Formats: sequence, structure tokens, C-alpha cells
Amino acid sequence: MASPQVPNERCRSKFIRPDDIGLVRLGHKPVLKRTFGFFSTLGLTCGVMLTWEGVLLLFNINFTNGGYAGSVYGYLLVWFGTAASFATMGELASMAPTAGGQYHWIAILAPEKWRNFLSYLIGWLTMIGWQAISASGCFLSASLVQGLMVLNDPTYSPKPWRNTLLYIATVFFAVLVNIVFSLPKVELLVLVLHVCGFLAILIPLVYYAPHGSASDVFTLFLNEGHWPTEGLSFMVGIVGPVFNLLGADGAVHMSEEIGNPAKNVPRAMLFGIILNGSLGFGMLLAVLFCLGNLDAVLGTTTGFPFMEIFLQAVRSIRAALAMASFIAVLNICATISFVATASRMTWSFARDHGTPGWKWLGRVTPGLSNSCTQPTKPKVDLPLWSIGITAIVAILLGLVGLGSTVAFNVVVSLSINGLYTSYLLGNSVLLYRRLKGSIKPYSPSADQALDPINAQHLAWGPWKIPEPFGTIINIIGCIYMFVILIFSFWPIAPNPTPATMNFSSLMVGAVTIFSVVYYFTRGHKFYTGPRQEISLQDYQSTAIPA
Repeated sequence: MASPQVPNERCRSKFIRPDDIGLVRLGHKPVLKRTFGFFSTLGLTCGVMLTWEGVLLLFNINFTNGGYAGSVYGYLLVWFGTAASFATMGELASMAPTAGGQYHWIAILAPEKWRNFLSYLIGWLTMIGWQAISASGCFLSASLVQGLMVLNDPTYSPKPWRNTLLYIATVFFAVLVNIVFSLPKVELLVLVLHVCGFLAILIPLVYYAPHGSASDVFTLFLNEGHWPTEGLSFMVGIVGPVFNLLGADGAVHMSEEIGNPAKNVPRAMLFGIILNGSLGFGMLLAVLFCLGNLDAVLGTTTGFPFMEIFLQAVRSIRAALAMASFIAVLNICATISFVATASRMTWSFARDHGTPGWKWLGRVTPGLSNSCTQPTKPKVDLPLWSIGITAIVAILLGLVGLGSTVAFNVVVSLSINGLYTSYLLGNSVLLYRRLKGSIKPYSPSADQALDPINAQHLAWGPWKIPEPFGTIINIIGCIYMFVILIFSFWPIAPNPTPATMNFSSLMVGAVTIFSVVYYFTRGHKFYTGPRQEISLQDYQSTAIPA
């Protein structure tokens, strides 16, 4: 006899996939299809970080303030600090695997008096930070294409309007791939290109280029920013490698589309940092040994020193173009991951009523099958509204760049400061709870009983660093991020002009003021922390199929 029809919501409660248990315990409905495995998640993490490519793209930042040796030791410092920070964030992601990430963790772990306000503020900083990363990735892609044109034809003169058109084309490409293609398969392809591209660039560079002195690479510091001391110059210069190792939390914001997120998200973040960090360090050493004519490298008309390094190494414009084109292609591919992550973060915050227009931005396209009688039929579940607003914001920022590159840089400078503020506060509240001893040990039985994950029921996830190492790493990560935040607001040289000024403080202040004013005038009426969309009582007595 056929089973009687039951309401769809009740149907959902009887068929909880094991991967959705953590999300259900957090009070959210599983509405996105989990299509990402470990390797596709790793591909997304590597695609977002783009570390060895970033070493080439932003070479002049840490070389100007630090020189040869400063670049090496600054990179190692940032790599170690990033690994410590994200080892702790892996514990948070395992404890509460949700696309909201930092703002959701703070809502669970922060003191009750400040919980909602801090969660709301960090939600805005994280969301705007990822929107800024999307814009900066598209801007770099457009600039790379024009740089290739200059490399091919030194008489070509880059125009802002051409850069803007290339920028908009990159935005549309990233959105199209996000909507039309299978994102996990795209990220797997990006992972392969990322690793193979490293070898394709490194081997000819090291083989053909003239090699410099190891003594220079490991002992020669430079202070081209003319700071009072070399130590201060070194600290200002490490902002370059910070940006190169930024964004491993992209996996966190995709966690509701990842299988077994409590384990795969922390693994993808940490392994991504190890893999990307290793490739980035290898490329950094290769570039430092193969600099060639330093004046020509730093004064190149392409705008990218690595293009001149390639040209001096292989002594062929065509070969140099081929090598540089690989960097451009990988950077364009990275924009796919940027848009995906930014849109999921925006969607999650809107789902919890944290943004204006949350009724629309928090929507997911309806599945092709909502019937209980066809539970295996594939769904189309994408946050199209949040993907659309991410594209619109990116295009508007691109139009700002048409009028003033300085104004555009003011906006994108928020990426480091906004995200690092969210990292620091998330790690700090976990350290606070850790030292209080208020987090219970992980228990698989809690998953089966569907015990809630909230401020009153704190328990570790399956990813947990053994003590006392967990606390030590947590403290190291917090100290590192605090120091980085301080120096991320500094300009690259004393007495800056408007064109060289670091306007990060302006942007962070503007976003903070807007979010605070909006929270107390309107936002607090809708945002009361992460919403409880479902009642756990519906699930307590039901069996969970394997």
C-alpha cells in the first residue's frame, strides 16, 4: 500500500542526511545540495588563496619594504601565523559547520551581553570583505590582460575605460560559470591547473634565468620605503604575503554544499595552507634568485614586475607571453571562487535577516523536486539573488575605478582588514571559552540525538587540536592577527600622497559606522542572531538513515 502523503516540512524531518546533521543542530534547514567533496573543496581553497600566483602579482609590495631577505622571512612569518590562525578556525568550523562562519561562531561563543551586536558587526565586515575580494580579483584580471598587451606591444597605452570593460567581462564570466556549470568540477580543474601551472612556470624560469647570490637572497634587507628603521620597514612589507595567503575561510562559507563538512572543511583549509604555502615559498625563492636587472624589473611598463622577470629569463616575448598568460588565466579562474564565496556569505547573512533586502537575498532557487516520493531527483539550488547582488556590487566598484584608481583601491583595501578582524574576533571568543573550560568534549552520540549547537550547549566537533597545543596555537594565532591588523593600516612609505595612502582605516571606519547606525536604527528589529528555522522537536524521535 502506498504511503500517505505528508507535508513537505515533515517529510524533510524524516530524511536527514548524515552530512546535514550539524546544520540541523544549528537550527537551519538544509536547502543547498552537497556536491563538494574534499578535493573539490581543496581546489576552491587553493583557487581563492592563489598564493604562488600572488607572490608574482604582488612581488613589489614586500620587496620594497624588506628586500630579498625581508621577503623570505616575512613570508615564513605570515605562513606560520596563518597556519596557526586557521588551525583554530578549523576547530570552529568543525564545531559549527555553517556558511555564516565567523558571525555565527561569535553569536555562539561571545558573552551574552555583546553577542548579537558583535555578531552583526562581524557579519557586515566579513560580507563586505568578501565583496571587496571579488572586486579586487576582477580588477587584477583586467589589469593583467592589459599588462599582457603592453608586453606584446610596448607602444600600447592602457586606458581606464578598457580596463573597466575587461573588468565587467570578468565579472560576467565568473557569474556565468557559477550559475551554469558544475562548480565542484570547475574547482577540481582549477586545482589541477594551479599545481601544473606552478611547474610550467618554475621549470623554465629556474633553468633559463641568470641566478643571483644566495647571500643576497637570505641576508640582504632593503628599506626602499625609507622608514626610520629596517624592522619597521619589514613589518610594513609583510602585508604582501598576508594578501597572498588570505581567504582560506572560503571553504567555511561553502560548508553547506560540502559533504561531511565538520571534517572536510578544516582539512581543506589546513591542507590548502600547507600546499599553497609550499608552492608560494618555492616560487618566491625562484623569483628572488632569478631577478636579473632589478631596475628594469621594478620599472616595467607592464605594471607587473614578474612579466619583466619572465622576459629576461627566457629572452623571448612569445615565451614570456605564454608564461604570463598562465598567470592571467589562473587569476580569472580565481574570480569564480571569489564570487561563489562572497555570494554564499551574503546569502547566509541575509538568511539571518542581517542585510537590507534579506527577504530576497536570503532566497534559494526552488528545487526541481520538492516531493517526498522523489528524494533522489537532482535539485537546482543556488542563491541566485545573492550571486546577482555580488555581481552588481563588483560592477559598481569597477565603475568607481573608471573615475579614480585611488578611489577603487580605497574600497578593495577593506579585504585584509575586514576579514582579519573577523578572524581575530572569532579566534578570541574561542580562546575565551577555552580558558573558561565551558566547551564539552566531542560526542558522536550528540549527533544522533540531535542535541542543539548554541550558546547553552557548547561542544567540540570531531576536528580538535589536543591540549595544551590547542590553547597555545590559539594564543599564537590571536597575537599574530592582532599585529597584522595594526600594520595592515600603514602606507608603504612615510609622508604618503593621496595616490600612495592606505585608506583601509577609512573603509573599515565607514563600514563599522554604517553597520552600527543601521543596527540601532533598524537592524536590531530583524537581526537577533542566527535564526532557528526549524524545531529540533520534529527530529528527536526519528531515525537517521545512513
